[in-house]
Amino acid sequence: MIRFNRPAVHAASLVMVLLPGAEILHAQVADSGKPMALLGVMQKLGQDMQTVAGAISREDWPEVSRLAPAIAHHAEPPLTEKARILAWLGTDAGKFRGFDHQVHEAATVMGEAAAQGDGKAVIAAFAKVQQGCLACHQEFRKPFQEHFHEKR
Repeated sequence: MIRFNRPAVHAASLVMVLLPGAEILHAQVADSGKPMALLGVMQKLGQDMQTVAGAISREDWPEVSRLAPAIAHHAEPPLTEKARILAWLGTDAGKFRGFDHQVHEAATVMGEAAAQGDGKAVIAAFAKVQQGCLACHQEFRKPFQEHFHEKR
């Protein structure tokens, strides 16, 4: 009989719900006509989060520990693109950075918990990472797309 780790299954389901948001960014285009670098950043985060969800379901704490720093210290867009995004965010830049900080902190805790083999703490921290991602997406995704999407 196969036993499923319920919190891990729920966490993996949440990743599957949130990941399509990164795919929507494929239409985002910078002034140069090239896709924004933020797309690649979001896709890599999505891949890492999916891999972590799978590792959690297998209780593969070394894999979670390996990936957590990549999530916590994810890449950023080039300076010119970052400047455009921050200019667009205006007074909401602090809120945006707050969500990013929440993800950073939770991913760091997740990695530390994984290094100690503490599955319950890993899952709790993973949920906080997801909550930070979701909050940012709900606040900024649609207006970001509306502003940066190239009108064809």
